[in-house]
Amino acid sequence: MTIHLGPTPATELFGVALPVVLGPFGGTSSVALTAAVSNAGGLGSFGLYGYGAERIASTAAALRSGTDKPFALNLWLPLREVGEPDTSPGPTVNSNEISADPFGADGFAAARDRLAPFFAELGLPLPERPERYLPDFDEQFEAVLAAKPAVLSFVFGVPSARVVERAHERGIVVVGAATTVEEAVALQDGGVDAVVASGMEAGGHRISFLRPAEESLIGTFALVPQVADAISLPVVAAGGIADGRGLAAARILGADAVQVGSALLATEESAATPAYRAALRSDAAGHTVLTRAASGRLARGIPNRFIREVEAAGTVAPFPVQNWLTGVFRAVAAERGDAELMSLWAGQATPLVQHTSAADMIAAMVHDATALLG
Repeated sequence: MTIHLGPTPATELFGVALPVVLGPFGGTSSVALTAAVSNAGGLGSFGLYGYGAERIASTAAALRSGTDKPFALNLWLPLREVGEPDTSPGPTVNSNEISADPFGADGFAAARDRLAPFFAELGLPLPERPERYLPDFDEQFEAVLAAKPAVLSFVFGVPSARVVERAHERGIVVVGAATTVEEAVALQDGGVDAVVASGMEAGGHRISFLRPAEESLIGTFALVPQVADAISLPVVAAGGIADGRGLAAARILGADAVQVGSALLATEESAATPAYRAALRSDAAGHTVLTRAASGRLARGIPNRFIREVEAAGTVAPFPVQNWLTGVFRAVAAERGDAELMSLWAGQATPLVQHTSAADMIAAMVHDATALLG
């Protein structure tokens, strides 16, 4: 069978020229990078973690000012892992109101006190417990429907039949993310249009939802062919892909496109601070770790003093409490360029990072993959 770069079922589904998708960074997405990837022929993606309705609307408007090509918006589905507080106020799981949080004020205070040295180091007062940790999912979803992106992607679960139906009614392609074959099958059964097969090499949060993340650590190039065999939808390979060799290998193994994170996060168009981009190009980027220290959920990043000291303490609050608390001082550390107190999400292929321009990175990836595939 002849393998070629494109068009593929994924590029035709997304309406793009190239089988390259930007990873939807939660907290470090930028309009400039998303637009740059779309303008280069790939599918730019923007992560909406923590965004309310007004911010989603303004972000979509800015993206449309930056590109007339298709782009994707990404949402986190509400998911409660084992040990996480149920922050829903009632029978729905689509809200994160603090009022019913069994972690409670005492738990919040204890978690905050454990992190007090970091606040003190940055000269910050200890924060008060918020009314809610995250925007309501329904509020976010309605705003995305109104924005009408070409693609809506989800992580941490299978969107409900009603969510998929309403997105399809608006002509929006729905994409889910899986870390195991079972999750990919569940997503196909749930009616999504394509599946991102995310291997354990990927940077950022492990988005497992059927089993604990620690029990779902399958490498990208073991996961991709199994998912491609198990489902009939387009498959996007993610994790450990940073150049043309990764794109060519993913195509040979059955993926219809690749999702790229760290290699594009390191470009000048990303929202990564200079200190973050320097870390991505440092020797330390070759030694990423999986940790719950930053957010309470398992994620891959470059270890720094913050991660080491939180892990040494031995107790981490559950998500979203830990993520909200550390997010307060991590944001200030990022503004001040203090890489030792930031979250430095990065994948295992980060040492392959070369380019400072998103367009150059994508052009080189496509050129090299085309040569390898003949």
